Amino acid sequence: MKRVALTLLICVANLFLFTTAYSQTALTGAEAKAFTAKDYRPGRTEHIVLFKYKEDITEDQRQLIKKQFMALKNGSKRNGIPYIASIISGSQSSLEGLSKGYEQAFIVTFRSEGDRNFYVGTPAVSDPQYYDQLHSEFKNFIEPFLRDGENGILVFDFKVDH
Repeated sequence: MKRVALTLLICVANLFLFTTAYSQTALTGAEAKAFTAKDYRPGRTEHIVLFKYKEDITEDQRQLIKKQFMALKNGSKRNGIPYIASIISGSQSSLEGLSKGYEQAFIVTFRSEGDRNFYVGTPAVSDPQYYDQLHSEFKNFIEPFLRDGENGILVFDFKVDH
């Protein structure tokens, strides 16, 4: 009975953290610490990012963006240790005509949802000690190169089913 009660309590706490993180109020303190812990919801989690660049972007700027993004793999650290499992990138090459103008893709792999949450940070987490400052700086860096509004970037995350 105690084990069932403990499991139920953990499930309720996880549900609270999940719903709180995606509400309008960003997490801080102990809630942010739990939500971004490396053991929070372990298992391979993929973070797909697509960029739609402004029309006047140069090839040199594209290469700089790719270089900066790929540098997150080893540059992004939690307690001095890199935590991103992998990053791959590629340019749009589909022949189906369904890319909707997105030109560059990045897939970032994490070992847990907690690692992904630490990486993403704002708007879910507002306490800077519980999110990746380098990724936050990259978000500011990339903004001027993307098409205006929410049209310039598409992000899709998922937990890998086995």
